[in-house]
Amino acid sequence: MPKNNPARRNRSATRATLSLVHDVEAPELPGTREWHPQTTSWWADIWASPMAPEFDDSDQHGLFALAVLVDDFWMADKASVRASLSAEIRLQRQCFGLTPIDRRRLQWEIERGEDAEERSQKRKAAAKKAAQEERDEAVDPRSLLQAVQ
Repeated sequence: MPKNNPARRNRSATRATLSLVHDVEAPELPGTREWHPQTTSWWADIWASPMAPEFDDSDQHGLFALAVLVDDFWMADKASVRASLSAEIRLQRQCFGLTPIDRRRLQWEIERGEDAEERSQKRKAAAKKAAQEERDEAVDPRSLLQAVQ
């Protein structure tokens, strides 16, 4: 396909800037079991996260299945069971952008507020100043040279 073909685009259909503020309410976890406190905390966190508005109603089924895996992980009493569940959880959560690398793959960016930008600028300025001070204090190797007669 020629480069000048306007039909060819390298845009991602999933690219989005996610807002920290939203009004998505977490659906109730199914009442079919007594959920581990870590699972209920995880459930609340993902629905309060900036990713929640991206979840479609059809995603809830996958998130419920993932919640069962997370709950089984916390309830497991054998390391081998936890290791197996951990691998499956890692695979399933990729679909929902629940980790930084998953969000990067989906090209989701979390909106940065003014405070975050200001902290970032201060941190960069402090690092730049420290590097400059280090260069200023460094001994110039040419100052050690002496003329030999």
